[in-house]
Amino acid sequence: MLSPGSTAPHAQAARILIVDDDPTLRYLLADQLRDDGYEVATARDGLEAIRRLEGGWPDLLIVDMMMPRMDGLTLAREIKNRADLPIIVLSAIDAGDSKADLLDEVAEDYVTKPYHYPELRARINRVLRRLGDRVPRQRLVLGSDLALELHRREAIVRGAPVALTPTESRLLYALAANLGRTVTTETLLARGWAETEDADPSYVWVTMRRLRQKIEADPNHPRHLLTMRGVGYRLVRADGTSVAVDESNDESDDQASGSGHEKRTPGGSEVAEP
Repeated sequence: MLSPGSTAPHAQAARILIVDDDPTLRYLLADQLRDDGYEVATARDGLEAIRRLEGGWPDLLIVDMMMPRMDGLTLAREIKNRADLPIIVLSAIDAGDSKADLLDEVAEDYVTKPYHYPELRARINRVLRRLGDRVPRQRLVLGSDLALELHRREAIVRGAPVALTPTESRLLYALAANLGRTVTTETLLARGWAETEDADPSYVWVTMRRLRQKIEADPNHPRHLLTMRGVGYRLVRADGTSVAVDESNDESDDQASGSGHEKRTPGGSEVAEP
């Protein structure tokens, strides 16, 4: 039987960052989670949490709303700007409207203090099972020519750092968390443009083409960022972690090279429509 902190046999423990200014709660909850097999780090406020994120991403955050220096909502918004990390709010604020607003904007779940640990543990497990993705630990090496440091929003391409935009980082995060497996275009669209009305798959196509130009030695013959035609994309290591069904450029690349009415993505790039 798997422990609560495991998702599969021999899997690494899920990593949780607790952010709360109450030291008694931090220590107690951290001990409870560690006893259940989770890997736990803590932070006293939002600023300390941001510093911890620079060293590596957790799989899930538990965040209090009322904290000094940087409150929980500001922290949650900053986190979501960097990556699509799941957040559970743990707060003494029990207003229904506040809960609804937070769940709609930044949080996967909301637990009111004082918490009941078995219930909180069940909610943590449910969020982790639902999201599925595991955040790569610090540097993810994909080959001698490419590594990703998504917590810094950088790719290391042939030894040189290459900056990634927030959207590029979110899409690579989703792909890296499912390394060797296909992520659908619809999933990537939701990860990259959740707040954009009328977003369409061309946004993903344009961003993937731009990412290939940044991280691939030959963008027209990619080794790492592969297209699964008609389905989505797959990120693979150069050592053959995954064999692509189809490494050709996706339909948007063909469309963009031909004639047609051009449409701009929110970032200003263009893609041609048939």
